[in-house]
Amino acid sequence: MVSGMALVRIALGGYRGFAKRQFIELRPITIVLGRNNAGKSALVRAPVILGTGIGTDTTEPLDLDRLSEDLVDSFTDLVHGNHAHGGSIDVNIGLDTDIGFIELGARVRHLNDHHTQVVEDLDLSLNGAVLCQMEWDLDEPSGSPLHYTVSDGLEHWTGMPVQFHGLLPVAFDERFPSATTRAVQKAVSALVDAYPTVRYLGPFRDRPHRRYRLPGRMRTEVGVAGEFAAGILASDSARGGGRLLKQVNADLADHLPGWRVDVMPDGGTWSVVLVSTADDRIRVNLADTGTGVAQALPIFVQRAIDVIHPSTRPVLEIIEQPELHLHPAAHADLAELFLTAVKNTSTRFLVETHSETLLLRLRRHIAKGLDPEKVAVYFVDRVDGEAVARHITIHPDGNLDYWPTGVFSEDLVETKALVRAQRERGRKNAG
Repeated sequence: MVSGMALVRIALGGYRGFAKRQFIELRPITIVLGRNNAGKSALVRAPVILGTGIGTDTTEPLDLDRLSEDLVDSFTDLVHGNHAHGGSIDVNIGLDTDIGFIELGARVRHLNDHHTQVVEDLDLSLNGAVLCQMEWDLDEPSGSPLHYTVSDGLEHWTGMPVQFHGLLPVAFDERFPSATTRAVQKAVSALVDAYPTVRYLGPFRDRPHRRYRLPGRMRTEVGVAGEFAAGILASDSARGGGRLLKQVNADLADHLPGWRVDVMPDGGTWSVVLVSTADDRIRVNLADTGTGVAQALPIFVQRAIDVIHPSTRPVLEIIEQPELHLHPAAHADLAELFLTAVKNTSTRFLVETHSETLLLRLRRHIAKGLDPEKVAVYFVDRVDGEAVARHITIHPDGNLDYWPTGVFSEDLVETKALVRAQRERGRKNAG
């Protein structure tokens, strides 16, 4: 289990629906709530996008070619208002690393005439002390490297060529003091090491199939639609002794009482089935089960992988609508699953959800003694046409310092309406 390294803060401005800079503190479990089309998905997907500028050797600030069109079409798709002419986004990331707290701030500008982007401004600091500040000198962007006015917090140099890999400066002109160059390169290396492996499970899961081919290699991630989950279980059963399957069933025992998951050879293919724990002759192909089971299975498979094959790196797992197609009673069980995972593995979670029950279970654990700092909650709303993310503090007693009007109040509203309708009906019948 990796400790002491984590992405603990992101900030974005001029990004999609967010015109003004939004600061998001990432805890072991970070919950993002909000009304439909408010900007929740854009917010939770940001670490995926920012990660394309970390640990890459491309000269583009963000290597968006690594992402599917389902996540982002182009850089201008990320800019608030889709401003192609000179549009920019401001990004800031803060990480706990082996050498201390590193903060990176950058403005990435789109140059429409050149169909490219550049890092226009950059600030890099370690434990609050400036390592370097940079401002682009507006030279020809097709040249390499670009030239910047660079400062180490004491002196500054103009016209200094700087080589970038993604968002990170990796090589300076010899005029920059060698000791400072080494300090910057050490910080960049620590930042790359601490930036987590980012997993993303989207809201549209893969439809279960009756049969699956045995994959040629064992994957360690279920995929953005959970499309590899069944193949992972088949490979584990055929080659790994079924350890993952046993772990999945141990986790599912309380969530799916009366059933266990099994993988069965079927000629040259494999089938994922549910088997009755009361009578193992009763077997149901996953394709014939309720949608909720198939939608949740990738989450349980990923949890089992983390236990059996723990990551050597920090992991941030982004899940949109984990409760999709599940009965409300199962939503709280997902909260338990996440809490167990952050306790026993190196995985942290950024979860976009519409589930009141999931949040209530987390609040209950805090009231019972869980450190409130383990959980962060944000509500995304639109104010004057712009997306805004507001932090909601959970107090040690589980209460909240703020709650938006009308959110999760549907049951109360419907109950009041039902009572009014019953009274009106009673009056009519009495008359």
